[in-house]
Amino acid sequence: MTIDVRTRRQEDVRPLGRDEILDALLPDAVRVHGDLGARGIAYLDLPALALEVDGRRVSLEARGGTVVLSDGADHAGVTAVLSADALSELLQDTVSTMGLAMTSRVKITNGSINDWIGWEPVLRALLDGRKVHEAGDITFVDLDGAELDLARTFTIDDDRDEMRNFVEQAGFMHLRNVFEESEMADLGTDIDEWLGRATPGDPEYWWATNDREEELPVRVLFFYDKSETLRDLVDDQRYRWIGELTGDGHVHRRTGEGLVKPLGIMRGLSDLPWHKDCGQGGHSFTCSGLTCGISVTGADRVSGALGVIPGSHRANTMATGRDRHLDLPARKLETQTGDVTIHCSDTLHRAYPPVERPRKVVYSGFTLPARAGEVRSVDADKVRAQRSGLSDVQSRIEAADNEAAADRYQAGHGR
Repeated sequence: MTIDVRTRRQEDVRPLGRDEILDALLPDAVRVHGDLGARGIAYLDLPALALEVDGRRVSLEARGGTVVLSDGADHAGVTAVLSADALSELLQDTVSTMGLAMTSRVKITNGSINDWIGWEPVLRALLDGRKVHEAGDITFVDLDGAELDLARTFTIDDDRDEMRNFVEQAGFMHLRNVFEESEMADLGTDIDEWLGRATPGDPEYWWATNDREEELPVRVLFFYDKSETLRDLVDDQRYRWIGELTGDGHVHRRTGEGLVKPLGIMRGLSDLPWHKDCGQGGHSFTCSGLTCGISVTGADRVSGALGVIPGSHRANTMATGRDRHLDLPARKLETQTGDVTIHCSDTLHRAYPPVERPRKVVYSGFTLPARAGEVRSVDADKVRAQRSGLSDVQSRIEAADNEAAADRYQAGHGR
């Protein structure tokens, strides 16, 4: 197996005009994968979707075992207003339904944002031919053909083939006793130092509001550049071999972020809800990378353990939020100081809020290498600005939603 599921290249992306999208791209997608899309719409029980694009309206709905594309929005249960540029990027998977909301590039005027992001897997079925996940699609098998023990943990001395199979099957892994407590103490000191340097509104941090209305820095962005301790640890062979695990040639990103999980957070990006790391878009260009959480302090059920949904990396399901139809059970990864958690970039995961004591963790990881002949262009300053801009993203999501929706998005408690 492999966890490299890339199907697109950046050099193939181009701006698509409104009429090219509505008169050619979408009709072709419906002709080729309309049956897959209709099956997904029926399974997820989605309302008809209307797209209002630069003054023109079309609707997508399931009818007669296929998806029907028609002019107008008379039967739509959810309406999204967006530009042709935004729709072009959405259909080419450089941005997602939620990614457009997070960047103020879509407005829901009928239905709710939950309906809008619920359509994401159906769009991927239409455009990419990926079947929408249904109950029973995913099973877990070990190397002997028996049922995989999803509660299993590993050490760096365990059998690499068994670890590789576990990651490929489950989409995550928990490694015990990777680093020493003294090393984690040094790393924790670096986090504290940089948190202490934060000034209100500093874009080098993500901020959150607690139940005493205090604005707190909760994530040190670009921590890899700031912490020599972190750079040394991720250069250590105890960590670097993770990039070799699946045989896909992963390389270290040379990035990292230092997090603290305080008690009582009411608003802000601290206790993140269910999401995939590709949830803002780009799954078909980058997945699957490997995200690694270094447990600076341990994490358990009262200190905000990481949650994962095994097998979700193999499921075409919502990438932001947990769909009510998803049959895969969640697990909490309870760690000790010095442990490392690994999850695929398309594995659903979340940060449970701590209820008795805070914790610290550093996230870094590995990306897939460029493919033969692939052109990669990365604007580092733009990437940094985009990462910094996520600190207040909840306000933009609220503004994108339909004010009249009964289940309108409201920021708070990690949402």
